[in-house]
Amino acid sequence: MGSSAPEPLRGYTVGITAERKAEELASLLTRRGAEVVHAPAMHTVPLPQDGELAESTREVLSDRVDFVVASTGMGFRGWMEAADEAGDGEALRGHLAGAKLLARGSKATGAIHGAGLRTAWSAPSEESGEVLDHLLGHDLTGSRVVVQVHGDPMLSFRRRLAEAGAEVVPVMVYRWTDPLEPEKLDDLIERTVRGEVHALAFTSAPAATNLLARAERLGRSEALRSAVFGGVVLGCVGPVTAAPVERAGLPHVVPERSRTSSLVRLLAERLPAGS
Repeated sequence: MGSSAPEPLRGYTVGITAERKAEELASLLTRRGAEVVHAPAMHTVPLPQDGELAESTREVLSDRVDFVVASTGMGFRGWMEAADEAGDGEALRGHLAGAKLLARGSKATGAIHGAGLRTAWSAPSEESGEVLDHLLGHDLTGSRVVVQVHGDPMLSFRRRLAEAGAEVVPVMVYRWTDPLEPEKLDDLIERTVRGEVHALAFTSAPAATNLLARAERLGRSEALRSAVFGGVVLGCVGPVTAAPVERAGLPHVVPERSRTSSLVRLLAERLPAGS
């Protein structure tokens, strides 16, 4: 069974952990012959208008902004939409227009342009570390940096900026919580441990983090590790998504381009090859 076959994934089962855009990923996999098990590993919860997000927006508007980091397209768009609903959208866009807007990749760039703003720089590798290096190449003493965070609070990223003399204003648009149907995730973990699932596809760091944490809570962490080292492929759409898997010391694969279609192509090559 070679990867050049029309359906290179026939006979293989792939677990999908995404909540958003899961149908797109499932379609790409099934077209290549895979059986798909969908078990969202997390749930995305928008922050209330009158809560932390609104407070962050007020803080951003309270003083000048020198740099803005757009970490995700979804998060930056969500922030603009929330500001519009609160009646602050025009003021926020006008305020950010005077700053240098930095994007962590093409999706964040698209969101910036969609808001009618200009991107000063975009990270070619789509990695947060590259954005950080770019910022640290500037004299940040006394500068004000707005960071639209994603997945995790990006505490190390923010700390490095603060150590360089910047005032950092974090903006968190969404929180990540446990999935709405945890029993589906439990079943996916069990099926993976039993050897019935040949690969797990991760498209976000929170999903990877939550699946590993859930396995730990179920007492199945070591069994899951054994399954992965025994041949289950962990496919991560990009380096940011792969970070929690890497921290756990688990082998994984990442496509050269951080795209869902690239991840599917990589799985279609690796699974039939037995690696």
